[in-house]
Amino acid sequence: MRNLNRRVRMARWSARHPWRAITGWFVFVILCLGAGMAAGSNAATTEDFWVGEAGHAESMATEGGLQRRPTEHVMISSRSGPLDTAAAASAVHDLTGRMAELPEVDSVADPVRSADGTTLRVTVVLKGPELDGKKNVVPLLGQTAKVAADHPGLVVEETGSPAISKGVNDQRGEDLALSERITLPVTLVILLLVFGSVVMAGVPLLLALSSIAAALGLAMAASHLLPDAGVGTNMILLIGLAVGVDYTLFYLKREREERVRADGRLGPEALVELAAATAGRAIVVSGLAVIVSTATLYFATDVIFSSLATGTILVVAVAVISSLTVLPALLVKIGHRTERSAAKKAARRARRGKPVAAKPVKPENGRVFGALMRPAQRHPAITLCVSVLVMLGVAAPALGLKLIDPGKDTFSRSIPAMQVYDRLTAKFPGLLVKHEVVARSAPDRAGQVKQALVELGRRARKDPLFARNAEPTVHTSADGRISVLELAMPYPAPSDRAIASLDHLRERYLPETVGKLPGVDTAVSGDVARGRDYVAHENSKLPIVIGFLLLLTFVMTVVAFRSVMIGLIGVVLNLLSAAAALGALVAVFQGSWAEGLLGFDSLGAIASRVPLFLFVILFGLSMDYQVFVVSRIKEAMERGMTARAAVLDGIGRSAKVVTSAAMVMVTVFAAFVFLHLTEMKQMGFCLAVAVLLDAVVIRMMILPSILLLLGEHAWWPLRPSPRAANAARTTRPLQNVI
Repeated sequence: MRNLNRRVRMARWSARHPWRAITGWFVFVILCLGAGMAAGSNAATTEDFWVGEAGHAESMATEGGLQRRPTEHVMISSRSGPLDTAAAASAVHDLTGRMAELPEVDSVADPVRSADGTTLRVTVVLKGPELDGKKNVVPLLGQTAKVAADHPGLVVEETGSPAISKGVNDQRGEDLALSERITLPVTLVILLLVFGSVVMAGVPLLLALSSIAAALGLAMAASHLLPDAGVGTNMILLIGLAVGVDYTLFYLKREREERVRADGRLGPEALVELAAATAGRAIVVSGLAVIVSTATLYFATDVIFSSLATGTILVVAVAVISSLTVLPALLVKIGHRTERSAAKKAARRARRGKPVAAKPVKPENGRVFGALMRPAQRHPAITLCVSVLVMLGVAAPALGLKLIDPGKDTFSRSIPAMQVYDRLTAKFPGLLVKHEVVARSAPDRAGQVKQALVELGRRARKDPLFARNAEPTVHTSADGRISVLELAMPYPAPSDRAIASLDHLRERYLPETVGKLPGVDTAVSGDVARGRDYVAHENSKLPIVIGFLLLLTFVMTVVAFRSVMIGLIGVVLNLLSAAAALGALVAVFQGSWAEGLLGFDSLGAIASRVPLFLFVILFGLSMDYQVFVVSRIKEAMERGMTARAAVLDGIGRSAKVVTSAAMVMVTVFAAFVFLHLTEMKQMGFCLAVAVLLDAVVIRMMILPSILLLLGEHAWWPLRPSPRAANAARTTRPLQNVI
């Protein structure tokens, strides 16, 4: 009762002081944004991404000052015909001079000619750590453009990891703007259909957008405790609009019900208090469920998942606060405005001698919702079996799931730097992918270690999986403790041959050479090793995260509804919807048949972060619907209905709002399918399918079928109230609820 009273007291204060509550909310949003902008964002460093053997190798290389550096490559070629040597030399001289004067540049290498003699390559190394390259590359791109303009007879173009990262960031920003242009109008249309009022439809959007703004500011401040991997903003926008609209929608729906039930006998202040006592509890429980389930991502000990978790937790917490504070104040102001408008209309009709006709009460749900729920009502056993079989059929492709860590080879070719990258690697295959073998030993053994690394490189060059025309290079730190061997490989990082070459290196060549030296610490890094070790790291954490996720979801449900059976049902149904969504994802994205339809190039696998992200986020979001629907059923039982009548009444009353909320979420997530990044497409598609299946199949067919079949046993060990028990003996089964 203490929590209930607190919610009601918050709503009562906001209702009685609406302008204070509204002003206070927007001051809070401005303060959050201001604090975030003042603190700035603390971006994750290269060290934050180190995992597995590759991370150990990079740690040793960094110790010796031999870590990866942000590197750009400028290609100079002829527009047509053979390369003019004099013109190319002039362009190289111009380029070298310009680059050397930039404060961002550390060194400029001598030009290298391609094997066919048609292209010159100038390598430019930037100052600072690897991840800072995308921020510092802009001046270099500007100088390359000037050289190209000064030498119109030549093609002068630049690429490299910094330029590609900048291109990806720019593309991500354009994609997010596109998703907003899609989701906001569609969400507004859905809300207009639900409420039939522009003002009421605007309230959920206003609160969702203001919650997102506040969460963005808080996330910037929080990044100084947990570094931002660059994905937190995406998650705040993705989840913020979805749950912000959902929570407001649930509250508005209950307030409208109380208004109809009161039939003018209660004022707006009393109505929002009643809504706070019921919908407010559902919102708090739903929000806590999302926060708790999302927090399990921290167990992955991965900077990307930590950023996703932090962004989600912050925006959900702010959305819950907005629903309990400023929303009642807005509803009171709107309610008084509606009453004044109704009074004026009634007065005008009275002056004209026309009676005031009472508006007919609209049914809770229309024919569509009735048709969806009718099978469960009439044939629960058959509906349950058929629905579960359909969901399992959709989930079946997940058995063939393949995971991959998407690298730069998977980025969209609409990025100019990626187009240049393809031309660069075609002319200089040795730049495509490199393995880096790192060895650490005592300084007096540097010569012995270097000799063993050279022998390793000699053996690898005989292997067809490695580049034969690229001379292996060994770099040794100034103190002689760290040595790094670079081995080129002419295959893209995610390819099977690239992975096989890494296996050969780690399992054969390294143990047979440097690995035989006692007291020498060795490890392999590089693009292939990074991806493989990252996937292995995620797979090792997956059981831990899923285990805590299932446990915490079960405990939250049991505590909220005091029923072990409801907790078990919730966990099983969430697993079923997640499995079905994952199966649909594999069927669509792991093959190539849908490439033209959805505009992507198949990776032949699923991005390794998607499954774990799907399970955690979906479990949290599914609790929105679970809590809202089951709360209505429990309320009906407490009013004295039988278990069967309560199920039909609760689901019947909540079907429209749950489906409307789901449509908003589906719209938000589906908009990400139109983005360029394949990983974001996969996430958006998977979440959209999961929410749609959860709202329609799970909540309208499977859940009611189970509850109808179990009856009172579904609420074990909670016993029905005396009113419900008496009603069960005296009330006939409800025949025409729908």
